[in-house]
Amino acid sequence: MPERTVQLVLHYDGGGFAGWQRQPDARTVQGVVEETLGRLFAGPTRAVGAGRTDAGVHARGQAVGAVVPEKWTPEKLRRAVNALLPEDIWVAATYEMRPEFHARYSALSRRYSYRVGTDDAAHSPFRAPWEWAVRHGLDRALLDRSASALPGDHCFRAYAVRGTAPSDDPHRCTVIAARWDDRAGGLTFEIEANRFLHHMVRFLVGTMVEVAAGKRDPCTVMRLLDAPDNSEVSPPAPAHGLVLEAVRYPPELYLSAA
Repeated sequence: MPERTVQLVLHYDGGGFAGWQRQPDARTVQGVVEETLGRLFAGPTRAVGAGRTDAGVHARGQAVGAVVPEKWTPEKLRRAVNALLPEDIWVAATYEMRPEFHARYSALSRRYSYRVGTDDAAHSPFRAPWEWAVRHGLDRALLDRSASALPGDHCFRAYAVRGTAPSDDPHRCTVIAARWDDRAGGLTFEIEANRFLHHMVRFLVGTMVEVAAGKRDPCTVMRLLDAPDNSEVSPPAPAHGLVLEAVRYPPELYLSAA
């Protein structure tokens, strides 16, 4: 049967999922998407994500690759999938891709954001599921100083969960941009890089917040870029403040869009 390769861009509320990756006894984003595609195509269909978001992590730009029957155009596929998905997942866009497209390995970069709430209303049930309510004051200049150390090619071994990367992995990532922005009621940290290690953004945010709260030396973030392990990193920021915002691919891999 003729086939086409597609990319689906997903939004999801991670609060109801045990992460992206399919698990036999837990509700995951990959599991729900694959079950939905299987219903449409009357057979098993694999959905490959650009990143394996952890339990509680949200997405506004998770890229998913799948091979589907040719009769399913991007526009038709998006409508049909959205009609079947639960309310906490939504397909924002669907693209036809070249056959060599791979959601994970073709990516040029990924962009994440992390929201920190600094006012009392950050504890509201309308905000608390999507941001980290920080009770102590933060030095804005120290946040900016910490973020400014990140762009470039660095070893992020200190900001990764031990044992989740192969022993011969250099743990190097190229950070394209990293910055803190003010917003009503708090701050947002944004970071774009060619790759991310397990818990990397959460460890970075947790460490930067402790620096800005006066709990750690102002040079901590930069110093840990030379650390041989993660023994000195601060506890990771909570998962629910993290959002996968976008995944960038070479333009020549795109054939059409809906």
